[in-house]
Amino acid sequence: MRNEYDNETFFEEYGKMSRSRNGLSAAGEWHQLKPLFPSLQGKKILDLGCGYGWHCIFAAEQGATQVLGIDLSKKMIEEAEKRNTKKQIKYRVCGIEEYEYPENMWDCVVSNLALHYIENIEKIFQMVYRTLKPGGVFLFNIEHPVFTAGVGQDWIYTEAGTPKYWPIDNYFIVGERNTHFLGCDIVKQHHTLTQILMGLLNNSFELEAVVEAEPPKEMMNLAGMKDELRRPMMLLVKAKKNVFSKTTLQEKNKL
Repeated sequence: MRNEYDNETFFEEYGKMSRSRNGLSAAGEWHQLKPLFPSLQGKKILDLGCGYGWHCIFAAEQGATQVLGIDLSKKMIEEAEKRNTKKQIKYRVCGIEEYEYPENMWDCVVSNLALHYIENIEKIFQMVYRTLKPGGVFLFNIEHPVFTAGVGQDWIYTEAGTPKYWPIDNYFIVGERNTHFLGCDIVKQHHTLTQILMGLLNNSFELEAVVEAEPPKEMMNLAGMKDELRRPMMLLVKAKKNVFSKTTLQEKNKL
């Protein structure tokens, strides 16, 4: 997987974003994502693509006894170690696709705005299922397919420079999307809604919540925020590792 986050220009611009400076309270989706978390008291948490470690510190503050945050970016991990440390948190430079996913290890796996960089997302679903304990929760936030299928991931603008509409093309053609973000050329991976949700169901997850992120009312005065109601940008999903084994589920489905 390409790693633009270690690009000096990109990393510097990323650090200027409100969510980078102020953490979860500045994230427009947090008011919807936070209620989806299970109880983390006494639990073991894995954060895939942890960035600055905001969700790691949240887990620790909620009583998690062990938290591991992994990220492909060395710069992100260095920043996480500066900003969000507690004795139960460990950080590791490691790609989501390279992590070993030990069997039945974690109570909750979290991933925030990282899975849209993964080409074979179903393989990650398989590995997350493997590493979760029975009854464990997989909670992730991914760029919405309507957003990743956007042409250049940008609006079509009027002559006055205001957003006119959000163009979508090649929706069912999955794979690479080239876009320009924070002054850099970025490569993301487009996945359809069917791919994401059926990818979970086909790997024995039980869907518990599917939420399209909307900014909170208190952020509506921020520049461009009202336009976020015109198309979804993020998809929040909560899935549970069924207490039955895959073999048991397959046998049950034959009945």
